[in-house]
Amino acid sequence: MKRYMIKRLGFMIVTLFIIITLTFFLMQFLPGTPFTNPEKLSDKQLVILNAKYGLDQPAAIQYVRYIGNLLQGDLGYSFQYEGRTVKSMIVDRVGPSALIGLQALIFGTLVGLVLGIISALKHNTILDYGSVTLAVLGMSIPSFVFAALLQYYIGVKLEWLPVALWESYDSTLLPSFALSVTVIATVARFIRSEMLEVLGQDYVITARSKGLRESVVVTRHVIRNALIPVVTMLGPLAVSIMTGTLVIEKIFGVPGLGEQFTLSILVLDYSVIMGITLFYSTLFIVIVFIVDLLYGFLDPRIEYKEGGQV
Repeated sequence: MKRYMIKRLGFMIVTLFIIITLTFFLMQFLPGTPFTNPEKLSDKQLVILNAKYGLDQPAAIQYVRYIGNLLQGDLGYSFQYEGRTVKSMIVDRVGPSALIGLQALIFGTLVGLVLGIISALKHNTILDYGSVTLAVLGMSIPSFVFAALLQYYIGVKLEWLPVALWESYDSTLLPSFALSVTVIATVARFIRSEMLEVLGQDYVITARSKGLRESVVVTRHVIRNALIPVVTMLGPLAVSIMTGTLVIEKIFGVPGLGEQFTLSILVLDYSVIMGITLFYSTLFIVIVFIVDLLYGFLDPRIEYKEGGQV
């Protein structure tokens, strides 16, 4: 187990290094300049600004300098917000995105599990058809359409929750519900298909023939084994929720990290682009690693040796 974790840690570092390198050099091909209204600046002013931020140096030198600062925990300063560090901007913005994303993931997973389990246990009944229909609609309808419907009916018509703005905890509920639609549909579809497959396995038939209660068979044998692929899917899904909250954040006025990321791309704020990309990449890699460790908890037959999972 120890060797496996050290090996995985090495792969995680190499992966991050590759992502940082590709992102850094790809940004060199972006047209334009990170300075606001460069057409209003004189050539002398542009030279001064480029020298101030080191943009007058070759890309290789800029890259080496960035890696050196990164190893010291320095993500640099924003070009658009004078005096603001990238680290402080991420810290200020990550809270709202993480809150609505976590709520969407928890709510969507619980509801999706219930729908998927009911659908599998009541296969080819009206409950199964209803759950499948909801899952298809959830995968087909974009989250921003559902967000608009929530705003109109719950926020405007019923006046139960705030339509937009970011003032209290109530402001987080509608965007979380809007984001959870995709999670509900994905989890329900996965758990249904996996449970139907597990229900036909020999060990489930054997457990039933031994006289075990149906509730015991379902909870100990069926659901537990069907959860392994679902856990695999939840890791990337959690990150995709955080990285895909841009439209939802715009609709509900959430001051999140996704909005800042898009604004930084539009104005070519290189340091902020690199910082947020590094943050998302690290988050994704760590979650995938945690998911791998959860395999052993869900299935004791899985062991971790030097070569990986066996």
